[in-house]
Amino acid sequence: MSDYAQRVLDDLKARNAHEPEFIQAATEILTTLKPVVDRHPEYEKAGLLERYVEPERVIMFRVPWMDDKGQVQVNRGYRVQFNSAIGPYKGGLRLHPSVNLSIIKFLGMEQILKNSLTGLPIGGGKGGSDFDPKGKSDNEVQRFCQSFMTELYRHVGKDVDVPAGDIGVGAREIGFLYGQYKRITGLYEGVLTGKGLTWGGSLARKEATGFGLCYFVQAMLEANGKSVAGKTVVVSGSGNVAIYAAQKITEMGGKVVAMSDSNGYIHDPAGVNLAVIKQLKEVERKRIREYVNAVPTATYTEGCSGIWTIPCQIALPCATQNEINEASAKALIANGVEAVGEGANMPSTLEATAAFQQAKVLFAPAKAANAGGVAVSALEMSQNSMRLSWSFEEVDARLKDIMVGIFHKVDDAAKEYATSGDYVAGANIAGFLKVADAMMAQGAV
Repeated sequence: MSDYAQRVLDDLKARNAHEPEFIQAATEILTTLKPVVDRHPEYEKAGLLERYVEPERVIMFRVPWMDDKGQVQVNRGYRVQFNSAIGPYKGGLRLHPSVNLSIIKFLGMEQILKNSLTGLPIGGGKGGSDFDPKGKSDNEVQRFCQSFMTELYRHVGKDVDVPAGDIGVGAREIGFLYGQYKRITGLYEGVLTGKGLTWGGSLARKEATGFGLCYFVQAMLEANGKSVAGKTVVVSGSGNVAIYAAQKITEMGGKVVAMSDSNGYIHDPAGVNLAVIKQLKEVERKRIREYVNAVPTATYTEGCSGIWTIPCQIALPCATQNEINEASAKALIANGVEAVGEGANMPSTLEATAAFQQAKVLFAPAKAANAGGVAVSALEMSQNSMRLSWSFEEVDARLKDIMVGIFHKVDDAAKEYATSGDYVAGANIAGFLKVADAMMAQGAV
């Protein structure tokens, strides 16, 4: 690491010692930027890294809401508007008990580079709350979302900050949030993405992150003389990202043999029946353990980490951050994994990532590989601005072009600045350079 980047990281650790996820993300990014900083000494003079790692704005607020028993509950809400050098803030809202400022800041910092890599004019932001929609009634979720937006509305707008969905925020939550924004402001505008198709949403948005992940992995494999066809695949998670990654990788000729949720995982050596998964998760909102009732030849195991002991050639972690630790990475390597594509945000620890790279496993980092969701969100913003609606095929074709383009940007940056095939460094460098150029051009603001 360059002396400059090391000083910035040391200062960041000293001032944010209580934010481990944020420090983890910053460490990974700053560690890979040495060749860029060495080539551009003007960055240090302009205090560029110091500005890059500090959010432009952090908004924290209380979210009071009434449960079905008439009892007032209070959660904490966040919106981190991290960097607007290349466009309005763009990033999802996460509703999960684990949400805290560290997690939102790490997600926001990753989002800057992810959005930059898409080539679209969107800056980086993230938000959410420690509210858990799981087990709540529709009325309780509605009251929470209305209270959340009653504060958030004053900080967002179609040309200011455009949130989207993330963990715990699907079509239902986006609808409640949008309804409250419109009720308060009187504006019918593209302030949120992931909207319903009848009121400004985009076709292929639900599928975008999972499909985009597979387009990136396919491009990565092909560039290294390999193919998806005939490979055994393990996918963690069973939300939108995991389901549609499993669908697309199957269409490409892979065989998905395992999926999971926060309670445990199913193993179906014959190949996971996605119709059953979609019925359980998208229609009935049930736990994945119910899969074995419909497919008795499959097995269910309580707990999630064991999913990475199942032999596979392609691993697609699509659940949550740090789900693959060093031990899980070594288990995958021992069982012959050839490629890892991160569908979730930072699902591999730093130690796991290092293990994959040392073993020459093709590794697609999240900020590049899971950019499909925000790419189609930006396409939804374009459709809203033009009052148009594109076909599924048109959006999907644009998505594939964007994801293949991202791979080539990452690959080229790795070859120019780091080591050929180091897609972690390539993603960080390619994303950072565009943002850095914009920040330098706009002055010390």
